[in-house]
Amino acid sequence: MIKYNLNCKKCNKSFDSWFSSSMEYEKLKKLNHINCYNCNSLEVDKSLMSPNVLNSKSEKLKNKKFAYIKKTIKEYQKFIKNNFKYVGENFTYEARSIHYKNKKKTKKGIYGNATSKQLKELKEEGIETEVIPWINDKDN
Repeated sequence: MIKYNLNCKKCNKSFDSWFSSSMEYEKLKKLNHINCYNCNSLEVDKSLMSPNVLNSKSEKLKNKKFAYIKKTIKEYQKFIKNNFKYVGENFTYEARSIHYKNKKKTKKGIYGNATSKQLKELKEEGIETEVIPWINDKDN
């Protein structure tokens, strides 16, 4: 498939159209089957178009950057799993318990799940939290 930008010489409208090949375009043009959608004129020509080519070098670079970011996130996750206690959905409760009840520092920090609303409430109470992206092992 090929897409051409077509221009009508009569009404000066420009529009795009798809063709199975450049030869197909030439065949339809010769048979007067290409007309302007606006004025129905047969005085339609294709204009120069730049091809939409994927730059494999930029795609490889993008994939390398993604792989590096994913690797870095997984390293953070490994560190967190090894050094913090997972509290799951009880994160806000546990964070408040540590903040209000535990005057002395706990040996191990916590991590878990919380909504943005819950995190906002914790922040308003003066409880410091951080959000990091989390990649599950089954995710791509």
